[in-house]
Amino acid sequence: MPHADKLPPADPADIAGSLAFALRYEGRKRNHSADDIMADIVAKRLVDHLQRSGFVILKKPPAIGGASLALKQNGAA
Repeated sequence: MPHADKLPPADPADIAGSLAFALRYEGRKRNHSADDIMADIVAKRLVDHLQRSGFVILKKPPAIGGASLALKQNGAA
């Protein structure tokens, strides 16, 4: 990764949201075996465990879209 030194730590709420999404969906199809509440609980517990274990998850800035344009306009990119 050419810009690995510039990656900020990912927000724990973003990580939990991504994990909960993965528990609810399989690709674009809804996975009905995972309840929404249970997916949220499991995702938050996983994030808490990762933080206690010392894991650091980094997040690349968006490459395309409104969020990346806002970053460029604010001088963050």
